[in-house]
Amino acid sequence: MAKILCVDDEPHIVTLECAILQAAGHQVTPATSAHEAIEELKLNRYDAVVTDWRLGDSNGRAIVQAAKMRSTMPVVVVSGYVAEAFQAAEPLADLYLEKPVNPEELVTIVNELLETSEHRQ
Repeated sequence: MAKILCVDDEPHIVTLECAILQAAGHQVTPATSAHEAIEELKLNRYDAVVTDWRLGDSNGRAIVQAAKMRSTMPVVVVSGYVAEAFQAAEPLADLYLEKPVNPEELVTIVNELLETSEHRQ
């Protein structure tokens, strides 16, 4: 079981993504803003982050940067703006998925990234 931070400014999306990851056996913390997610990353240790790119008045770059500054945890961007996210300045997320994401694909990718991350530590 991994500890995952799940970020999206749309409450129904973050609830759905959390439920998908929880059903796969992970402990998931929701966040609905970049500010909330960055505070979570400062206060708690996570094994992975799943985040949207466009978050109201901010974007996912701040979350990717905060996560990568703290550890080698995998970061997955799930967004309707994947091209925009992928072209952003460093640091890059580990993977970019287009919304709407297939639940099985999300779980498979997160699990594979977590497994790879464990081998790097």
